[in-house]
Amino acid sequence: MAGGAADGRQIRVDSAVLEHQPESPPRPLPRPHGAREVSSPPLPEELLLDIFRRIPDPADLVLTSAACVTFRRLITDRSFLRQYRKLHAPPLLGFLQYGDNVFHPAVPPHPSAPAARVVALAGDFSFSFVPAPDPAHRWVVRDSRDGRVLLEASPREGYSARGVVFTELAVCDPLHRQYLLLPPIPGDLAAAVEDPLMRIRPHFSETFLAPQGDGNEASTAEETSFRVIWMVQCEARVVGFVFSSSTRQWRAIPSQSWANLLAGFVSSTGLALFYGRQCTCDYFYWLPNCQYDLKMLVLDTLRMEFSVDEPPTEAKNALFLGITMMETGEGRPRMLAGTYDMTCGNHTLWRKNGGSTSQWQKEKMVSLSPGPRDVLRCSIGNYLVLDHFGSSSLEKGLYTVDIETLQLKRVCASVLGSTYCNYPPSLSVPKVSSGIEEEVLEQGVEALRAKGSVDGHQNGGQADVLGVGDGAD
Repeated sequence: MAGGAADGRQIRVDSAVLEHQPESPPRPLPRPHGAREVSSPPLPEELLLDIFRRIPDPADLVLTSAACVTFRRLITDRSFLRQYRKLHAPPLLGFLQYGDNVFHPAVPPHPSAPAARVVALAGDFSFSFVPAPDPAHRWVVRDSRDGRVLLEASPREGYSARGVVFTELAVCDPLHRQYLLLPPIPGDLAAAVEDPLMRIRPHFSETFLAPQGDGNEASTAEETSFRVIWMVQCEARVVGFVFSSSTRQWRAIPSQSWANLLAGFVSSTGLALFYGRQCTCDYFYWLPNCQYDLKMLVLDTLRMEFSVDEPPTEAKNALFLGITMMETGEGRPRMLAGTYDMTCGNHTLWRKNGGSTSQWQKEKMVSLSPGPRDVLRCSIGNYLVLDHFGSSSLEKGLYTVDIETLQLKRVCASVLGSTYCNYPPSLSVPKVSSGIEEEVLEQGVEALRAKGSVDGHQNGGQADVLGVGDGAD
């Protein structure tokens, strides 16, 4: 670029020099009188915890924990996670099929599908890591709770021998491939089961995992502990035993005679008096298989006591049509009772009165079933599991139903099995006790890499993989 001088000479100025000439900085605006720069004060931890408790999606909570060291410290604290789990139900990852030991994970578009896929790849749901008691037996799934699985030794061929009431049991963690073989019930306790009828029909006994109860003040040892209940319906009484992983011992649950529990009881008919075990809050319920006042058998797992509960008169007609026990989210049970008009899927929802253990209050009428042959399989917190047999609008399979909104979400194909929810605490040193530890993510990502399934979206998948909340401690 050229310019003229006073004497007429041409002066050449390099354009690069002009391009790099610094511009004059803008003059600062006058600051208002009295204003000054201050940094915003940090939020108190109590307020942060209250905000975190209100995050509805566990995946979002995991992402929040990655924001900074302080957030992670608060969110991964065990006391906070226990409070969070009481407010938010654990994710349903799939179903463990009875007898065949097959895990059926949730499939898209169910929100738990990404986590379920990782769990299916990372875990060993054939339970090959649990040594079989002998070549003639194999382990079969009997129950699952909080990510743990209860296994029972079953003959590979045919039925168990006559006279066998108690079989070998194991509790395992399929993600960490850890297990605990339960000791046999001591002879002095087993002697309480003396009815010949029971020794001929061992299927009158059942084993299941019990909820851990309120864990607000639970220690680390209590968080990783579990309980197994063995309940036997004898001719004259109900007998129960409970195993605690903390003591590694069995103890007896105070037995109750049928004559004390059921008005007008004369003698057993040779059939089990109650069936269809269901768990809600800290109680197990069994529906009647007889006409003795149409009462339900109840086991309080906090007091370890058997009793009976009488449904409302209007609900007694539904005992042979279907009753499903649910939770209210307030620590009190609900009862969903069917009606005779099953083709419409009409049900009555009852809520237990908090002021009395024997009173039920009618809450509302609901219509659940999209098909005339659908079956309610179980409940998970505030959700029902519906086995839909197919229709023009819905694909056949298992669905969750939100009892408040009646929204249906397909989980997987139809299967008879036990629900598998969230990640378990380890059987010994806790590795995934909070559901937010890195180990599950690492196991899952490595498994997905081995399968060629990771496509570079690890950051987006981390929240889906981890989740928060194991259910009851």
